[in-house]
Amino acid sequence: SDPIAEGPTIQMASLRALKNGVTLDMIFNSVKNIRKICDKPLLLMMYINTIFRYGTEKFFKLCSECEIDGVIVPDLPFEERDEILPYADKYGVYSINLVAPTSHERVKMIAKESKGFLYVVSSLGVTGKRSEFTTDFAQLLSPLNDPEITCPACIGFGISNPQQAAQMSSYCDGVIVGSAVVDVVAQYGKDAPEKIGELVQSLKSQM
Repeated sequence: SDPIAEGPTIQMASLRALKNGVTLDMIFNSVKNIRKICDKPLLLMMYINTIFRYGTEKFFKLCSECEIDGVIVPDLPFEERDEILPYADKYGVYSINLVAPTSHERVKMIAKESKGFLYVVSSLGVTGKRSEFTTDFAQLLSPLNDPEITCPACIGFGISNPQQAAQMSSYCDGVIVGSAVVDVVAQYGKDAPEKIGELVQSLKSQM
């Protein structure tokens, strides 16, 4: 209900979901159905207010019961992670940390405390497709060369085509694509899964 880090694509997706009565309980039920046929890691990405309103311990307990592997909370500062970390740890759910181009000397410290993977935000601003990236990734991610840091890093925000995926994968262990997938869902609706598969294959083809 409060997509504060999102561009128009995911804002509109949030609005469609709300207009169609989507609730967090419905999402948990969907995950249960997905788990019947899929053993790949699954994560939820959401804002902290949703977790607070639902009940933090109740939320992470259900994550565990539904076999959700991790949760990404973009608007939860690293220094405030204790709001959810005890519950995430209690129920065996990864709380994914984020760093951004403004993190500077905090990158190493946050990376050392990370589990699952470190989410590297590619650019300042909101989510959505970008034509170019101006971040100096070599400098931003240089602290990750420390042998004490073993958590993989994945770059997200703005990646939408094979060339960008290839560029980002040269700096990290994986790339995260959101808005480009949501665009396909908006365009094709129930016929989107096949088209999303084609998009993902095209992204992987250059990596």
